[in-house]
Amino acid sequence: MILKLNFESVRIDGLVLAKVGNPSRDEPLQTSKTLFQVENDDQATLCPLFLKPFRNLTGQRFTHHSSLDKNEVNTSAASIFQDPTTLLAQGCDIAQRLYSKSSHPNIKSGDLCLSLLSGVEIEGETKRALCILKSESMTPFLSISTRDGDLQLETEQGINPEKIDKGCLIMEHFEKKGFYVLTFDRGGSESRFWVRDFLGVRPIPDSALMSKRVAEMAVTAVSPDHAEADSPPWEVNEPAREALSFLQDRKQFSLQEFEENALRTEAAKARFAEERKRLAEEEGLELQDQFELSKRDITKAKKLMKSVMKLDSGVEIRLKPKALDHPGEILEKGFDEKRRMNFIKIYFNEDLA
Repeated sequence: MILKLNFESVRIDGLVLAKVGNPSRDEPLQTSKTLFQVENDDQATLCPLFLKPFRNLTGQRFTHHSSLDKNEVNTSAASIFQDPTTLLAQGCDIAQRLYSKSSHPNIKSGDLCLSLLSGVEIEGETKRALCILKSESMTPFLSISTRDGDLQLETEQGINPEKIDKGCLIMEHFEKKGFYVLTFDRGGSESRFWVRDFLGVRPIPDSALMSKRVAEMAVTAVSPDHAEADSPPWEVNEPAREALSFLQDRKQFSLQEFEENALRTEAAKARFAEERKRLAEEEGLELQDQFELSKRDITKAKKLMKSVMKLDSGVEIRLKPKALDHPGEILEKGFDEKRRMNFIKIYFNEDLA
């Protein structure tokens, strides 16, 4: 689910800062003793930096296997929204939870910034949000300063806003079902540590998400395991293109109908079943037997189709999404008897470079 958000009038009402170590390496947790207030002059700079990573992400919500009340981050967020004066105490509790979940040897220590935001527009309503950012790496930077009437160069270490490692934006929305949450993890392991272990969130199973996931699983299931390096995309992608076309021609998804008509081989059906199991285990998302299909989200699965040909002659051919629909109409593969080499013929109307 993707809600319509507007961040133009956002303000930071307070910050809680922390340094979160890894307990297994005897690294400590250090949290703010007082609430940090952002000056008015810095609001216009910091707000866009904090919120930039959260644009165009798919929404999730807090869950718990027994009761939502036992999800600690959801409970802390609810307390803050109800009484903003608890931001410091609840922010430190959230940092403590993150610290307690950071014992795995691969989890890096880092700086945590937790901010209460006001003026977030959600589906036309103005509400608050809680932003949690974790940076696991420091970036060296240079600054020129004046001292004793002369200029000098200084080196410092700081957080690069463009390279925040992990983030979470909790909206004051869906209070009873688990707050609406946006997350990211540049390390690529968000399904485990950040999203599941720390936050305890799951994707919202709406038609858009279900359509996107079933299309992605279909492409994975019907695509060859080890396509030949010189196989053209229109040959490798043909089964995937047929599967996506099958989905796009229907308004409702039927698992039985899909398996019978789009997953034509036993191998494809077995791979699809494996992907369905992985989806449930890693994302906590159970694929329903029937649901309404979203054609726009089905199209997104094209990114998984083969789009690049790397040839031994040093030439690389890259197809954009539009070309993946009917590649056979613009590309032609052949064999030159005289040169004893394969060739690719490309049809086009004009050079757009």
